[in-house]
Amino acid sequence: MTTPTTEGSSTTGASRVLVLNSGSSSLKYQLLDMSDRSRLAVGLVERIGEETSRLVHTPLVGGGAEPRERTGPIADHEAALKAAADELAADGLGLDSPELAAIGHRVVHGGLRFTEPVVIDDEVLDEIERLVPVAPLHNPANIVGIRTAQALRPDLPQVAVFDTAFHTTMPEHAARYAIDVETADAHRIRRYGFHGTSHAHVSRKAAELLGRTPEEVNVIVLHLGNGASASAVAGGRCVETSMGLTPLEGLVMGTRSGDIDPAVTFHLRRVAGMSTDEIDELLNKRSGLVGLCGDNDMREIRRRIDEGDERAALAFNIYVHRLKKYIGAYSAVLGRVDAVVFTAGVGENSAPVREAAIAGLEELGLVVDADLNAVRSGAPRLISPDYARVAVAVVPTDEELEIAVQAFALVGQVHN
Repeated sequence: MTTPTTEGSSTTGASRVLVLNSGSSSLKYQLLDMSDRSRLAVGLVERIGEETSRLVHTPLVGGGAEPRERTGPIADHEAALKAAADELAADGLGLDSPELAAIGHRVVHGGLRFTEPVVIDDEVLDEIERLVPVAPLHNPANIVGIRTAQALRPDLPQVAVFDTAFHTTMPEHAARYAIDVETADAHRIRRYGFHGTSHAHVSRKAAELLGRTPEEVNVIVLHLGNGASASAVAGGRCVETSMGLTPLEGLVMGTRSGDIDPAVTFHLRRVAGMSTDEIDELLNKRSGLVGLCGDNDMREIRRRIDEGDERAALAFNIYVHRLKKYIGAYSAVLGRVDAVVFTAGVGENSAPVREAAIAGLEELGLVVDADLNAVRSGAPRLISPDYARVAVAVVPTDEELEIAVQAFALVGQVHN
């Protein structure tokens, strides 16, 4: 996938992009000015549809101001977006501004068809809807957000940026599961991968950190948040990633199991009498770190370990063991690795996770400098010593900026 730039992207003079991330009961938004890639405002509406709905809006223009908070029932996503629009308007950043060039939407699943961002029309929406069976928790909420934004600004380009797009460069031998081909094709069963906007952004920034172009480097990216995924990126193209048909496969996560013998599901059905929905809830919401020790906050887990909690220590060790397996596997896939990069909430902030994941991998050229690793910073940085054969880095992710960059570039192409 070609990396978009913002040079000459708009012929209308409009330079702002509103980025929307619609969840099942939440709406995250950011307004960015692409002339200098600055944030003008950020906000979150949560618990949509409940009596205890909450909106937190933070204006950032002109040096920023204190967050404003509203509580009370917000019935649906339409009401949530209207409330967000009211907050933006109060700061002189309303959705009716002629400076707004596009609205960029995070869409989790784009299947095989969407390998690039697209301007949304009825055909695109229909295809996103057809993908609901492989993304039942995410695509419906994304669709609601799109339709709501279209109703508010029908004249404005709406751009879908897909979590799966970056991973569509995987070769067939990496993307295919070893099951009957006809069955797989009939039901779209294959490995799609997720967190693609993060992996694209971070792998590109890692190349910049090394003073090289993305085409020159091979990078292993470890996106470690409550959801977690790994990718092997060769010359700017994803060749392998840990998540599969759904975001359940791969690394140990906050509440998801990651890799598991598929027969566990049959066993639970036959022996425990669990329904499909109960097994789904177990593996997605009651597994991972929370299933192992009752906590999915790495800070709390580390605190418990320091107090001698054995369950927390076991959960941490399982988490790190899975990370090591993927680092080793992706080193083999790539053949030559120039950098291993940590990102997202845990990856950017947990020095113990980074240290433990790299420990013992000296034969792969991987070493962490304890002092560099202990530094807390919001900037991309190396945490490996100068003599290390493979760089180890921390690169903050910025999925909203990546969505805005891709949406703005596409709008410019359409106008041109």
